[in-house]
Amino acid sequence: MLFVMPKVLLAILAIFLAATTVQAQGGRASAPPAAAAANQIDLNAASRDDLMTLDGIGEVRADAIIRARPFKAKTELVERRLIPEAVYDKIADKVMARPPPGAPTPAPGRPTQTPQRRS
Repeated sequence: MLFVMPKVLLAILAIFLAATTVQAQGGRASAPPAAAAANQIDLNAASRDDLMTLDGIGEVRADAIIRARPFKAKTELVERRLIPEAVYDKIADKVMARPPPGAPTPAPGRPTQTPQRRS
């Protein structure tokens, strides 16, 4: 019984500390991924001013991003040479590329098969 009691006390202490930490963080243990996504700037819908709030994006780059719309992926910023990779590394977690409204969504289909060659 002597060895069981400290384990129980440690478990109770751990629960108490976890509850105290959650209360100190405003009632949640961690920010859900959806909240992080809500704070991201959509490359396909952002205004010029919104784009200019990003590090390394000024008037010229913001205008170039708007002219190059729509984007399928945020990596197209570098692939299309709109921004250098160093700037992309700074803003990658702050941007996303949602499909524009009314854009067709790709239908799940059968994977394409490559023809087999006969020797």
